[in-house]
Amino acid sequence: MSKKRVVVTGINGFVGHHLARELIKNNVSVIGVGHEPEVSSDLADVVEEYYKQDLVAAWPETGEVDGVINLAGLAAVGPSFDDPQRYINMNSAIVTNLCEYYQKQEQHPRIVIVSSGAIYSPNQSLPISEDGELGLTSPYVVSKVLTENQIIYYRQRGLDCVVARPFNHIGPGQAKGFILPDFYDRISSTSGDVISVGNIETKRDYTDVRDIARAYTKLVLAPKLKLPIYNVCSGKSLSGKELLGILKSTMGRNEITFEVDPRLVRPTDIPEITGDSSRIQDELGWHPEISASQTIADFVNSVS
Repeated sequence: MSKKRVVVTGINGFVGHHLARELIKNNVSVIGVGHEPEVSSDLADVVEEYYKQDLVAAWPETGEVDGVINLAGLAAVGPSFDDPQRYINMNSAIVTNLCEYYQKQEQHPRIVIVSSGAIYSPNQSLPISEDGELGLTSPYVVSKVLTENQIIYYRQRGLDCVVARPFNHIGPGQAKGFILPDFYDRISSTSGDVISVGNIETKRDYTDVRDIARAYTKLVLAPKLKLPIYNVCSGKSLSGKELLGILKSTMGRNEITFEVDPRLVRPTDIPEITGDSSRIQDELGWHPEISASQTIADFVNSVS
């Protein structure tokens, strides 16, 4: 039996690295797409084809494939307030070009569009299922809701599209700009025993990036899917303070204390978010396998 061919956009990014390796474990030929001239050197033995492409301009000529997982686009919430239209234009254009290209192909692949658990309104009971109320809390979220609406349109036109809504994910290889690598950087670079933090009492639903990659792989390879939207999350919440405590212990820096810097506090930060991933667990047998302490240990090992 010939291998299935799956396109992964944003292949050189944090999630893309883990997803490519997970697909290989499942005997899939990985076709990478990125804006860099070449595929990352540590993926050279994994990615069978690579296309350098500005996906806002056009979709590359990949020909017939069995699946597409779209990780490309602008992903950080904070910067979206400074350049809202860019977020909306870019994230929407990528989905348009992707779907229009495969609409014209004789074979329609399974298309997994990665949205975000950030689209849910915080003003509802926890954990939040796929039927939860949405909340347009940032230009980033507006762009993700727009892409989800595009998927409704393209499903009506006959494409096999599904939306994944991942909540916060952490793990080895994650770059600065997110809570775990930022904490690690502050601890590593301090000459004393005090670091500055924002509001670390807020609680979030964190999932290991490798568990996220397994979920996307199951979604793209499943022969049939019952529903159009799936949460991907742990179902548990962890505060920034708890995460920092595990990190300090892992790094052997328990003497570190913290002080709250008002400049790092987001006034709109919600106290807690927890997702309900029972839909993907019940249908596809996916569940998180890697504990937060293991994730943090693996992250520290990856950067130290």
